[in-house]
Amino acid sequence: MKASEHITPKYYPNLKDIISAKHTINEVVETTPLVQNLNLSRKYCSKVWFKREDLQVVRSYKIRGAYNKIKSLTSDELDKGIVCASAGNHAQGVAYSCQKLGINGLIFMPSTTPKQKINQVKMFGGDKVEVILTGDTYDASYNAAMEECKKSGKAFIHPFDDPQIIEGQATVGLEILQQANASIDYLFVPIGGGGLIAGIGSYFKQMSPNTKIIGVEPAGAPAMKESLDKGEIVTLEDIDKFVDGAAVQRVGHLTFEIAKEVVDDLILVPEGKICTKILELYNYDAIVVEPAGALSIAALDYYADEIKGKNVVCVLSGSNNDITRTEEIKERSLLFEGVKHYFIVRFPQRAGALKSFVNDVLGPNDDITHFEYKKKTAREKGPAVVGIELQDPKDFDGLLKRMEKHGFKWEYLNEKPELFQYII
Repeated sequence: MKASEHITPKYYPNLKDIISAKHTINEVVETTPLVQNLNLSRKYCSKVWFKREDLQVVRSYKIRGAYNKIKSLTSDELDKGIVCASAGNHAQGVAYSCQKLGINGLIFMPSTTPKQKINQVKMFGGDKVEVILTGDTYDASYNAAMEECKKSGKAFIHPFDDPQIIEGQATVGLEILQQANASIDYLFVPIGGGGLIAGIGSYFKQMSPNTKIIGVEPAGAPAMKESLDKGEIVTLEDIDKFVDGAAVQRVGHLTFEIAKEVVDDLILVPEGKICTKILELYNYDAIVVEPAGALSIAALDYYADEIKGKNVVCVLSGSNNDITRTEEIKERSLLFEGVKHYFIVRFPQRAGALKSFVNDVLGPNDDITHFEYKKKTAREKGPAVVGIELQDPKDFDGLLKRMEKHGFKWEYLNEKPELFQYII
């Protein structure tokens, strides 16, 4: 598709503005490397390249749009100070820009934001920013920030739905095409509010129209997917906030209109699969990414056949991960891969019941990783919460058959989130 043939949005980033944005942000932004990943290239029989925005100055691409927008403000607007709302990465970009430009900023963040990201915002902004934690989602923080703007008259720096923000993010695409030594067949881009894919996609459709632009969203927050499917912007009532850098309830008006024209396909990736890719990137390539940063790579399995023999670029959008989330990431990965299972098992209250379970029910490679049991003498059978890790997901059916054979009554918890949440 050629941009000139089908582009209908009232606003669409043109090449002149994107190039201008690149000159503006060169003052503070790194030109991040485009590097081939040998492990994934072998796995998919293709050439897979990473655009390493995780190596950016604030460890995400967000500095591009934030700095470009703030630099476009008038001197009077800068003197008043600015306001933003963000789940983390945009806030860091704004904070860094405030420090560099010597202006004051109020930054509203969800109370659920990982501490690592909050501390980074404070570090980058120094005495130029104040962090205000409010609400459980980005959207709640956004509403609070807009109220502040109404009261104070300060300029709002939107994380995605703004022309200068989109043009700043588009410079990622500009760099990719400058750095690539061959035509790019597929480009995988993470989607939150849509600023990144609107920017990159618009640049590619003008400069490399044959490249397939694949958007990738977390399955628990499919705001863009549902909006594109319905043909209008949809507000999600409930979202999984785990992929905090891409979990929004509502995408932008500008980004939605542009996405309709530039996105060739959109894939939803389960949060557990994202966790598996985070661990694989660390274990195989020593690359640390946040959940949103692994989105593009997690989508490759769904395109394994199409990308054979092709040139593929995945945008690694950020690396602001909190080490305290490691156990949750591992747990979600194991659950998704089908090797971690939780049960309520009713043990006969007799000597040797647990020994029988270990000897007769568990397979030679199975491991008990969680066990909670209380013996109650007035009851014939005592319930225990048992977590079992298998070496191979194919061993699951055999485990169930052995429990049944040896008289252990059980209730499977993995498929009962109302109970499961009290364990994990």
